[in-house]
Amino acid sequence: MTTTTTTTFAVTQSATFAAAWDRACSDRADSPFLVFERPDGAVRAWTYAEFDIVVDRFVALLRIRGATPGSPVHLALTSSPTFVAVWLAASRLGAWIVPSDPMATAVELAEHLRRTKAVVGFCASSRSAVYRQAGTDDGRPECVEVDEADIELGWLPAPDRYRASPAPADRAAVMFTSGTTGRPKGVEITQANYAFAGSVMADAAGLSAGDRQMVVLPMFHANAQYYSFASAITVGASVALMPGFSASGFLPQAARHGATHASLFAGPLRMILARGGPLPAATALQLRHCWFAQNLAADQYETISEWFGCRPRQLYGMTETIPAVLTDRPGDPRPDTMGYVTTGCHVDLHDASGRSCAPGEVGEIVVGGARGESLFARYLDDAATTAASFRGDWFLTGDRATRDADGCFRFHGRRSDILKVAGENVSVVEVETVLAAHPDVLEAAVVGAPDPVRDEVPMAFVVAKQGVADDVLLDSLGDWCEQRLAKSKRPHHYRLVDSLPRTSVGKIRTFLLKQETHEQT
Repeated sequence: MTTTTTTTFAVTQSATFAAAWDRACSDRADSPFLVFERPDGAVRAWTYAEFDIVVDRFVALLRIRGATPGSPVHLALTSSPTFVAVWLAASRLGAWIVPSDPMATAVELAEHLRRTKAVVGFCASSRSAVYRQAGTDDGRPECVEVDEADIELGWLPAPDRYRASPAPADRAAVMFTSGTTGRPKGVEITQANYAFAGSVMADAAGLSAGDRQMVVLPMFHANAQYYSFASAITVGASVALMPGFSASGFLPQAARHGATHASLFAGPLRMILARGGPLPAATALQLRHCWFAQNLAADQYETISEWFGCRPRQLYGMTETIPAVLTDRPGDPRPDTMGYVTTGCHVDLHDASGRSCAPGEVGEIVVGGARGESLFARYLDDAATTAASFRGDWFLTGDRATRDADGCFRFHGRRSDILKVAGENVSVVEVETVLAAHPDVLEAAVVGAPDPVRDEVPMAFVVAKQGVADDVLLDSLGDWCEQRLAKSKRPHHYRLVDSLPRTSVGKIRTFLLKQETHEQT
C-alpha cells in the first residue's frame, strides 16, 4: 500500500446516481424495488417501473414548486416512500437534497435551511408547526406537508418525464454532521459519490439482484442511503423499508418480508437482545448478511448470530468517506475489530507527521481517494475546515486505531470532542454552546458517559452563575436543551459543580471529568 502523503488517487468514476436508477428501472422494470410497512402494519409494494412513475410525479411536483437543476431540496421526514421518491426525483432533476433529523428542533432546522437556502422543503403535517417556525427570511423554502404513512400518494401531479442528465461531479446532497467547532458541518455529496458507494457496498456485502435489504435506520442518515439503498439500486435488488426501528419487531419484520441483508449499529443489536428474542423454530428467516458498527461483547455477538442465522460483520465509515472503508471479512467475522480495508478503498494509519504506522502502533485512520468521487467533495462554504481535514489526498478522520500484520484494524479511541450516541455523531462543543447560552449558566463542559445500550450519552458538568439556586437551574436545563437539541444530543445527566478543573493555561481538564463520570456510572 502506498503511504506517502503525496499520493494521488486518480478519478475513474464516471457513473452518476441518476444513471444508476435509470439503469435499474430499465433492467429490472418488473422486479420488486420497494416494500413499505406502515406503522399500522399495512404494506404496499412497488416494482422498479411502478416506483419510477412515482419518482416522475415528484419531479413534476418539484418543478411546480420552483426546483430546477442545482436547487437544494430540504427533507425533514422519517423513513417513508415520500423520502425515497423525493431523493430520487431530486437526483433525476439535477437538484440536491438536504436531509435533516425530522425530530430536530426549530433552531437546528433553521440552521440547515439558512445555510443551504432550500427552495422546497418537505415535512410531516404532524410536525409542520416546528418546521414553519424554523423558516427564516433568508431560509424559508416552499413547504410541502405530507403524511409519511401515505402509500397511495394520490395527491401528486401527473408524471413529468424531464431528465437533466447530471454530471458525476454535480452536487447530489448536503448532509450535516457534527463537527469539532460545534457548528454542524455540511458534507457535500456528489452524484459520483452515491454511485461509488452503491457499487463498493454491493460488492462488499455480496448483494445480488434477488436479495432484499431491510432498512430500519433513519433515511436522513448516510448508513441507510449509502449501504442499503444505493447498493440495492446498483444491482437491482429490493428494499424492505420500515418507518422506524423496533427491537421486538425487527426479526419478525425481517422474516415477514424475506430480508436477506440488513444494517444496524451495536446499540440496536443490544436493544434486540434486551427486548426481542429468537423467532419460533418454524419461522422462516432468510438473513444471510448484516452490517453493524461499534463493538459487541463476545457473548452478545454469539447470541445475535444464533438469532439472526448469520454472523454480522463489522464496518467503519463516515459520511465523508462515502462507503464503509473498513469491513470485516465474511469467512470469520469478529465482534471486536473494525475489519480490513474494503475492496476499492484506500486506508492507512498515520502518525502526527504523516508517516505510515507500523503494525501494532497507534495512529490516526486516514482515507485516501479522489474528492467528489470516492471521498466527499468538500464542506459546504467552509474551505478552511475542508483544507484542515486533508493531508494531501488523505482525509484525516480523527479516529485512532492499530493494525496488525494481517491488515486487521482495531479501534483505539476517537477524537475527544465527538461522541457516538447509538451510532450518531454528537459534538460536545455544540451541546456546550447550547448550555452556555442558558441565562443562568456560567460555563459548561460535556463528556461521554458509558451507556449499556447507546454506547455513550452526553453528560454535562455545569457551573451556575452567582446567586442562582441549584434546584432552579436543574429544573430548567432539561427544557432548555429539549427546545434546542435533537434527542441524541441532549445530556442524560446534569451535574452542578462550583468550578471546572483546568490546566495552568486555563484549558478544561476534560479527562478528569471523564474519569469521574466512569467511576460513578
